[in-house]
Amino acid sequence: MSSQFIGFLSVFFLVYSMGNYYVGLRLFQSFRNLLEPHSTLFWVGYVLLAATPFVARLGRTYFPGIVDEWITVIGDYWLAALYYLFLAWVLADGLRLIGRLAWSDAVNWKQPPLMMGLVVIVLVCGLLAFGVWNARTPRVTHYDVTIKKSVPGLTSIRAVLVSDIHLGVIVGNDRLADLVNRINQLKPDIVFFAGDTIDEDVSRFVEQKMPEALSKLKTRYGGYVVLGNHEYLGGNSELAVEHLSMAGLTVLRDRYVKVNDLFYVVGRDDLSVNRVTGKGRTDLSTVMEGIDGRLPIFLLDHQPFRLEEGQRNGVDLQVSGHTHHGQFFPNNLLTVRLYETDWGYLRKGDYQAIVSCGYGTWGPPIRIGNYPEIVEINITFTEPGQ
Repeated sequence: MSSQFIGFLSVFFLVYSMGNYYVGLRLFQSFRNLLEPHSTLFWVGYVLLAATPFVARLGRTYFPGIVDEWITVIGDYWLAALYYLFLAWVLADGLRLIGRLAWSDAVNWKQPPLMMGLVVIVLVCGLLAFGVWNARTPRVTHYDVTIKKSVPGLTSIRAVLVSDIHLGVIVGNDRLADLVNRINQLKPDIVFFAGDTIDEDVSRFVEQKMPEALSKLKTRYGGYVVLGNHEYLGGNSELAVEHLSMAGLTVLRDRYVKVNDLFYVVGRDDLSVNRVTGKGRTDLSTVMEGIDGRLPIFLLDHQPFRLEEGQRNGVDLQVSGHTHHGQFFPNNLLTVRLYETDWGYLRKGDYQAIVSCGYGTWGPPIRIGNYPEIVEINITFTEPGQ
């Protein structure tokens, strides 16, 4: 384990602990009259709850099974609850500070009132309930794309893009079966999976026979998949490749395929390959050596970083995911600054890119400020110059 990674974990643990303490303290203070007689029980229970995300990760190794799955679910929900409880209490403390400055001793700064605690709890519970419903209500996003290249005998194709399914404990077989059914209803000619198909634990993907569900996809030209950072975080990317291939998908890791002599599909290895394995991914210009640029070129790259590489190398359409469009508002205010485009469509000359906010969720099965999507892309080929 590198010193840089240890440093990151240390900072994360410190920030996480401080956030938990702040939220726990405010909850205890606002419900002091009810909790003070049982303060030890409250804090012990609270610490155990805060530890569940870490215990769940240990459980994958030391006590896998139903107990670890329940701890994982509890831990994931707590991450979302903590996030919004923290934001809600920061807002509440801001209002109390304004009241303190405006009305002096009329506002008790040391102890938030019971009513404020109740408002915070009700607000966050309502927000999370909406987020759970929203995360399980996917929509179809449509794009019409024109590529200025002629393809003999082919004027258009219908592609479906899906990213960030995160198949595992949270997104299980029921969601996967629904996804496959929705994709088949769109009658796609080709399906692109833009990474993070599996949420780290490949063994669950195998045990739950998820490859069989994926194999029920009906396409004309097949399904193509690249790895995301979560396939690497699970520590068994080779097993992920094996079972994604068993599902009938073509796995592309810094290579391309020519499909029926009509167009090319290029797949990048994920950027995280360097951090996890110590081996950098191949330069895109090298990956694309031998491609006939007169035919359409589709590029799958999980993370939408350095989009100029695709433009420079003659890519016609790049599809990506990874960002989740923040998943939790207001995280999207950050992702929109981290990426040239964190969701939606971008065009630069003949180069076009579509970034999906994803179908599943990482961690908490909650989406606020965005929605899960399946992307339908109607692609039309025209003569150059038209």
